[in-house]
Amino acid sequence: MTVETTDPPRIDPRGPRVGAGITALLLAVVVLIGPTTPALVLLTVVALSFVPGAVRGPQATWQGWLFRTLVRPRLAPPPELEDVRPPRFAQTVGLVVTGAGVVAGWAGALAVVPWAAGLAFVAAALNATVGLCLGCELYLLGRRLRPSAR
Repeated sequence: MTVETTDPPRIDPRGPRVGAGITALLLAVVVLIGPTTPALVLLTVVALSFVPGAVRGPQATWQGWLFRTLVRPRLAPPPELEDVRPPRFAQTVGLVVTGAGVVAGWAGALAVVPWAAGLAFVAAALNATVGLCLGCELYLLGRRLRPSAR
């Protein structure tokens, strides 16, 4: 029995960085607003924005659409494309962190909202400014720690 393998989809690595910049800006607003209902609503929007990215990759988000539509046409082709799996995992981590803040906030613990946004902000800002994707690094660490299939 032969098993066919297909290469994972590859994406322009600049797209997730642009998306992270947009997300970082929104998360900064949540932190600045503080533990309020408007902050909770905005964090809910951010968390929901991670859903398509966690399922299909960052290119499936509205931030990915903005990159493809407004930014990418103005840039030279990237030197290389990257595997979509680490950024997709990073989107999942973002969903978990912001989702925890959303669940806590809607349960009445509004004080959690800016803390969750702050944690997610650090990760998004690092990705946007210096290209360090913490979720991607977690994905790669998990791959290294997982026993190889024989």
